[in-house]
Amino acid sequence: MKTIIFLGTHKSGSGREALKASARLGYYTVLYTNQPKFLENRTSFPDVHLMYLCDLNNLEEIKLNIRHLILNGIEICAVVSFIEPYCHTACQIADFFSVNRFSTQAIKIMLDKILSRQILAKSSYNPKFTILAKKDLSLSSLPLKIKKNYPFILKLPHSQGSKDVFKINNAEQYKHYVKKISQKSQDPILVEEFLDGPQYLVEVLVRQNKIHIVAIVQQEITHSKRFIITGYKLLIDPPADFFENLKEAVEAIVQRHGMETGACHLELRHVWKKKAVPVINEDNDYKHLQKKKWKLVEINPRISGGSMNRLIEIGLGINLVEETLKLALGQEPNLLPSHKQNVFAQYLILSETGILEKITGRKKASVCPGVEEVFLRPRKGTLLIPPLSMGHRYAYVIAKGDNEEMARQNAKYAVSQIKFWLSAPSEQPDNEQSQPNL
Repeated sequence: MKTIIFLGTHKSGSGREALKASARLGYYTVLYTNQPKFLENRTSFPDVHLMYLCDLNNLEEIKLNIRHLILNGIEICAVVSFIEPYCHTACQIADFFSVNRFSTQAIKIMLDKILSRQILAKSSYNPKFTILAKKDLSLSSLPLKIKKNYPFILKLPHSQGSKDVFKINNAEQYKHYVKKISQKSQDPILVEEFLDGPQYLVEVLVRQNKIHIVAIVQQEITHSKRFIITGYKLLIDPPADFFENLKEAVEAIVQRHGMETGACHLELRHVWKKKAVPVINEDNDYKHLQKKKWKLVEINPRISGGSMNRLIEIGLGINLVEETLKLALGQEPNLLPSHKQNVFAQYLILSETGILEKITGRKKASVCPGVEEVFLRPRKGTLLIPPLSMGHRYAYVIAKGDNEEMARQNAKYAVSQIKFWLSAPSEQPDNEQSQPNL
């Protein structure tokens, strides 16, 4: 049986949809997971033919399990992961069994934010940055170019989902967060200049060195204790000069990372150049023409999670996880849009902590104008908190509209109909209530 092996999944989102796409493509679908609850709730995965509990950090254990499958007549066609910690592991395993078509080293670099910055050294797409070794985290060790320019960003090199990314506004916050993350990890700490400007997510597939921009999505960011993306606007017809400038940046960044075949997404900020260019218009009035440039926030070797695959499918008719699987199988993906529809995804986050008692308003939201999909994540009895990572976004609505603004308004109105009813927890969890001067 022709088989695709998956390393890890979430209960929902792009990785979960990839499992469905595998079965839809006619492949025997095997999932290795480190989540015992998935096996306990096996009926929730009807599209998975075999599921095994496995230590996904143990390459030898994974190899042994796959050898058993091969001995039982299964033909391994691809080993993939749509979960960030295991993208590189999947490539290593696929290399071992000679079925890998993705760029293993490029994926390794993308997963390490320090390596990624170093690859782009002296590139105009890098923000100013410095790397702090664990032995010297004092404020005095920071370069003046960063220390004198609050705010700046502090992050761990293997951070995922904004979990360990902090905006530093003053020396007190720097000392607080350096202490916090140095207790959590022995890795060096990455310090970057704060980038001010609109942020975009760019979904990319690369096949035999040809870089395909599949989708461009403008992000709305909510910042409280972390940078949380709460809104996604699909750009279906960006201006030609905007697209060409973005394409040039994306191609340069992806090429420098060495990706010849694979999937990735980039988050970039469109920032103003600090020096304005004086020009004279037809009336001989001097004006300052400020030009924008692209700066890379981060690059990740997979499709973005959550609602992204559905947003692209509803807006462009492209099932990106399915086309990524085709790429992994050595087939040519079809990336031509079958239609173009203005769509917006709005997420719901909470401002208070509590135990979920019930959720109301789902039916109301689902019948609001333009609504295509309503997703609610948590179950009754779950402890919910204000967001400390992207994983603390508890619902989303995808809505369409006759134009970008109408799609945005439709999604936001529908989300406003959803209400989470919480009761006080028996003990107050550590939600970083003691953060200084936020």
